[in-house]
Amino acid sequence: MTVFAIFQIKGGVGKTATAVNLSYCSATTGSRSLLWDIDPQGAATYYFRVKPKIKGGGEKLFRNKKGAEKFIKGSDFEYLDVIPADFSYRNMDLFLGDHKNRTQRFDKFLSPLKEEYENIFLDCPPSMSLVSENVLRAADVLLVPVIPTTLSLRTLEQVSEFCQSRRFKNLKIMPFFSMMDRRRKLHRDIVSGLHESYPDVLKTAIPNSSFVEQMGVHRTPVGEYAPKSAPARAYYTLLDEVQGRLET
Repeated sequence: MTVFAIFQIKGGVGKTATAVNLSYCSATTGSRSLLWDIDPQGAATYYFRVKPKIKGGGEKLFRNKKGAEKFIKGSDFEYLDVIPADFSYRNMDLFLGDHKNRTQRFDKFLSPLKEEYENIFLDCPPSMSLVSENVLRAADVLLVPVIPTTLSLRTLEQVSEFCQSRRFKNLKIMPFFSMMDRRRKLHRDIVSGLHESYPDVLKTAIPNSSFVEQMGVHRTPVGEYAPKSAPARAYYTLLDEVQGRLET
């Protein structure tokens, strides 16, 4: 099982679109996949047409003795399941703070699923918190979407510094460019400069496209309603590149 955390402390960078589309791509290639929507706004849950509700609220997740299976919902796609968001997740820091080993609760929660799923994707809220630390300790891969702007690069530095300060074991940080517009010189210059200074940046960039914006209308991944579009192809390429790096 590989746990992918899609995380950024800056909002509006394509984080949820990435989580939804990568989990979809994973499932359509035959890998048993799970998306856990940890963001209380529940956008990923909405896109997959799942009710944003956890019986007993977010606190129940960590007090339930039957494990994570109780909270898993099926999606419209074969091999893809969802743990939905719940508005009570906004208080998840408080729930976690009441537990022993409070930074390892996500890892413990997901551990029983190792035999069930090949890939697990975590759609994380845009903040640095106890929830974030749990996410980063549970994840194998940290995917950081970066818009080619100065402020977005600054948040990448902050995320990297936080990870270094906590020394998360075996966490592979893989930034990639999101909402890329190659017609803009600023975008091209920033992409070129970051690849030189930060060689771990993935080569695949997700283009800025109205097809991605239409996800809210169609309530489904881009690959379903625009399978030949540039972003649909880019998400598959991105997943292939990430998995290729894991194999080396």
